[in-house]
Amino acid sequence: MISDSGESTGIDFQTQIRPILSRACFGCHGPDEHERKGDLRLDTRDGLFLAIDPSDSFAPVVAHDLEHSEVWNRISTSSPSDRMPPPESGRSLTESEIETLKRWIETGAAYQEHWSFRAPSLHESPSPKDAAWSRVKHDTFVLTRLEAAGLAPRGPEDPRRLYRRLAIDLTGLPPSPQDVDAFAATAAEQRDAAYLAAVDRFLANPAYGERFARVFLDLFRHADTKGYEKDLRRSIWPFRDWLIRALEADLPYPEFTERILAGDLLPNATLDDRVASAMHRNTMANDEGGTDDEEFRVAAVKDRVDTTMTAWLGLTVGCAKCHTHKYDPIRQTEYYQLYAFFDQTEDADRYDDAPTEPYWMAEDRVERERIDRELTWLRALDARRALEACDLDLPHEGDALQDTIDALEARRPQPVALPILRELAPDKRRVTRVQIRGNFQDLGEVVTPATPSFLPPFPPNEPRNRLGLAHWLTANDNPLAARVLVNRIWAQFFGRGLVETEEDFGSQGTPPSHRELLDDLSARFMANGWSLKWLCREIASSATYRQSASADDPRLTLDPGNRLFSRGPRQRLDAEMLRDQALAISGLLSNKRFGPPVMPRQPEGIWAVVYSDDKWLTSRGEDAYRRSLYTFVRRTSAYPALLTFDAPTRETCTARRIATNTPLQALVTLNDPVFVECAQGLARTAYFAGQYLAPDAIVTDMFKRAASREPSPHELEILTRLFRERRDHYRFDREGAIAAAEDPIGVLPDRGHAIDLAAWSNVASVVLNLDEVLTR
Repeated sequence: MISDSGESTGIDFQTQIRPILSRACFGCHGPDEHERKGDLRLDTRDGLFLAIDPSDSFAPVVAHDLEHSEVWNRISTSSPSDRMPPPESGRSLTESEIETLKRWIETGAAYQEHWSFRAPSLHESPSPKDAAWSRVKHDTFVLTRLEAAGLAPRGPEDPRRLYRRLAIDLTGLPPSPQDVDAFAATAAEQRDAAYLAAVDRFLANPAYGERFARVFLDLFRHADTKGYEKDLRRSIWPFRDWLIRALEADLPYPEFTERILAGDLLPNATLDDRVASAMHRNTMANDEGGTDDEEFRVAAVKDRVDTTMTAWLGLTVGCAKCHTHKYDPIRQTEYYQLYAFFDQTEDADRYDDAPTEPYWMAEDRVERERIDRELTWLRALDARRALEACDLDLPHEGDALQDTIDALEARRPQPVALPILRELAPDKRRVTRVQIRGNFQDLGEVVTPATPSFLPPFPPNEPRNRLGLAHWLTANDNPLAARVLVNRIWAQFFGRGLVETEEDFGSQGTPPSHRELLDDLSARFMANGWSLKWLCREIASSATYRQSASADDPRLTLDPGNRLFSRGPRQRLDAEMLRDQALAISGLLSNKRFGPPVMPRQPEGIWAVVYSDDKWLTSRGEDAYRRSLYTFVRRTSAYPALLTFDAPTRETCTARRIATNTPLQALVTLNDPVFVECAQGLARTAYFAGQYLAPDAIVTDMFKRAASREPSPHELEILTRLFRERRDHYRFDREGAIAAAEDPIGVLPDRGHAIDLAAWSNVASVVLNLDEVLTR
């Protein structure tokens, strides 16, 4: 760390000093002017170094001078009445923290603004000793840290495991055994080229858009119901389809942002643009009788502010709706200035979700046009026959024709009513005021749209509406938008971000493990057109990502949480990936895309407590086997298998899923009807592909489909023995065999195979529950 005078201090303010002050001091001596004690503010440079009384030789901190540093005097005093933090606050400093503050003051008290509030910039590549290891620029930052910690990177991952890791990370689905075999058979000197070609192939796969859409759907709290007690349905799924297509097309992030936040405000806005604006109609709405529509309209607008700031800037602004933020420089007035950007839309917690946009799927529109042409012809025919009957004084026999017309009209597709954003007419615009303590009925000063003063100024040539806000968010001088997105995508590959608190880049968030890496990668991301596919390609191509995930004693001791990336990523699959992978391995997965949400199998009785007469009607045919992305999301009763594996209810913005590990999860993958059916499907797929082969060949086929490798001799022996034991059991329990082979997947074409398939279903369940199958 270098002080402002150029002196080396050995103390890093960002990672060693600011976290101490933020945790122990900012609550009483931070941004909140209403709660600030003694007019002392320690979250700014002036507050730390300038004396409250200019004539006083004492200041909170005086560089190189402990005696005149009031902070030091207060944290080191033995007097309980003078000591800071005060004992009654419940906060205290450890001896190590006190010593760190002492050394910081003694060595010059070097200061920096909060790291994430300065625009990211390019950094020169470090010069690690093993320069040949790096494949992309950010590898040099990782390797330099490893060498400083006395660690070397792991060697490259086994080709089969690496290919599986790559496929799952880029598409959310496992690779086919044939593709894994082909990659593993590639000559060593050609493997790098084959790997990079695979990266590009997966990025071009339609499954890529579906995989990364899940991340944004969490952020955008996308659900198929409105929330609260009634939790009625709404048709918001066209936005999900728009999101998938936008990611597949690699829409640059600034354009992606302006369409989502303000597609309806674009000049000559298209239907596609208005569909994009439905993102902020994912807010909850309360249809309960007797509620105040204005109260819940205000709640929805606040949710839009909170979601936008978390999703794009990684800031926790929500506490500023009631008071100035206690830890970050966001005043309550500034919160309502942000609120003002979203306060002029027509929606107002109405039962009908107005305003809405009629929306057809492409195939429905084609079918509607075909039926309309047929109806036009039939109605003309009916009119002509009626006229002829009248001229000849004959009875008009048009009942059959009318029945045909009625039947066609009944089959005529109808559009869904998609909730969208739309601005109020100029003469109906609202006046926005500060809400005292967040109370929508207790209003203070009038505010107009503006952005927080600690961030770059709002461009003078931009309109003060959602469109201008979108452009401000993704301007190159905004210090947060690129960093937050780069960190979020990094976390998708490594299980955690360079900043672990993906939702909080403020003073209470964790500092980045590799600050220069994050800055440099963010700057290069912007320079490469804000392309998400470029970013994924850069991360996946790195030597850091390609490392073996195995850990030895030095790594477990010196880098237990893999914060230094001393080995490859290893974490359990996300909830949706677990289900999708099981469907893919079993051969059941449907490739059908887009359209209304589906209702795959779930345990009986889940909706019995839902406050309505709505029913979970299990989808038929391939709709029961579609990717989890398309599963119906009811906020008050989320899909249980996904919820158990940490999927959110989508009531609010979720920037980071916290992984848990509970016995319930094993019960899901062993007993949930979807996973039971997948085991049966894998058994049928492997058995009928090799029913004339020995059991060890069928086990090998299962293993390759699930784990992308062949089983070891020991694994092969255990699983073939299990098959024989279960087959012997079912020979004396034919009814049990039929149930194990057919429930819930369906009747066998030939029940003569029931005993074998029941036994193989048991084996398949074991394979699907292997740790390496549930882990990437």
